[in-house]
Amino acid sequence: MLINMVGTYYYSLRIRQDYSEGDLMQDWRYDCFMAYIIPLVVLLVLILGPGIWVNRVLAKYAEPADRYAGRGASLARHLLDKHGLQSVAVEQTELGDHYDPIDKVVRLTPDKHDGGSLTAITVAAHEVGHAVQDQTGYGPLRWRTRLVRSTRGLEKLGAAILIISPFLGIVTRVPAIGLLTFAGGFLTLGISALVHFVTLPTEFDASFSRALPMLDKHRVLKDVDRPHARRLLTAAALTYVSASLMSLLNIARWLAILRR
Repeated sequence: MLINMVGTYYYSLRIRQDYSEGDLMQDWRYDCFMAYIIPLVVLLVLILGPGIWVNRVLAKYAEPADRYAGRGASLARHLLDKHGLQSVAVEQTELGDHYDPIDKVVRLTPDKHDGGSLTAITVAAHEVGHAVQDQTGYGPLRWRTRLVRSTRGLEKLGAAILIISPFLGIVTRVPAIGLLTFAGGFLTLGISALVHFVTLPTEFDASFSRALPMLDKHRVLKDVDRPHARRLLTAAALTYVSASLMSLLNIARWLAILRR
């Protein structure tokens, strides 16, 4: 046994001697690469994952487009009337499904406005849920409306500031001005992400405290569709979360550009 132990030790020493510095450097580079690539992949999954899931769920239940006899627009009109909201209009838009609390309008994209899919029906009810929130003076919706109005256009302004900040520092020859301008632009872009995160309680309330009870009360859904409608309502609520994460990715993109 002692002879075997000595032999094993001697063999391990020979391996270490044969292990070149090039091999060690290669292993070090590989470790460094993995130390960066794994966190990057995890970060991308966290940022892009919710948006991918939301789009997948909405697309999955968008077929068949004629699952329900009514259309998203007609259902929205029906639910609004049932809540005494005859003054709230229903319009078609290309800018994404939403309720406009300023103009008092439920706006639906063409596939939801004119479609009879489970996605169209559920999303229409979700947006009506926001109109009901507005009617009842739901606090978080009012807060969100104020934030959106006060920060409108700031993201574009932030992008412009980020573009001119390096040149401003060069022209003035005061590096601190460029840094301050960059910080201002960075924070301005961050406001968009903040607004989207603040909307989360409002979105879940619209989905599960407003839309789902309305769909149940008026027996809109087929029994087999109710569990799927819950998934859709979750996706509708998380739409702004995915948008906020994309805003953070936009900030990271600008930071990478300016570091070049």
